[in-house]
Amino acid sequence: MDMTLLVWLLGIVAFIILEALTYQLVSIWFAVGALGGLIAKMAGAGFNIQMTVFLVISVILLLALRPVSRRLIKTKTENTNVDSLIGSEILITKEVNNTIGTGEGKINGMTWSVRSNDGAVIPENETAVVEMVQGVKLIVKRKGE
Repeated sequence: MDMTLLVWLLGIVAFIILEALTYQLVSIWFAVGALGGLIAKMAGAGFNIQMTVFLVISVILLLALRPVSRRLIKTKTENTNVDSLIGSEILITKEVNNTIGTGEGKINGMTWSVRSNDGAVIPENETAVVEMVQGVKLIVKRKGE
């Protein structure tokens, strides 16, 4: 068997296996390009022409179909429970003071470490609004700001 023919066949198989492992339409374009290179080989083209066919087909497919496939395979991101806290009110149970690293609040029956978004001190028993989650801390702003 001709070595170039073997390279194209192995390329097709390798790109298909890689695609099967990723499920993200990452290498299918190159498998089709390798098929084009194989067809060029069978038609009697030299190696440089085969490589050109491979690259042209792969790049055209990648540029033309990748954006479409990304929309079709768009992975859905689900918010976690903690993301649902954003925009909710929280009762400050321990004064929030970013300078000395204090602050606790209670929301949905759970106590959280709290920091203010702008460095303002928020006194105990005041209500604040959760703006974001940063690690295990809720970043809040004073209600009404």
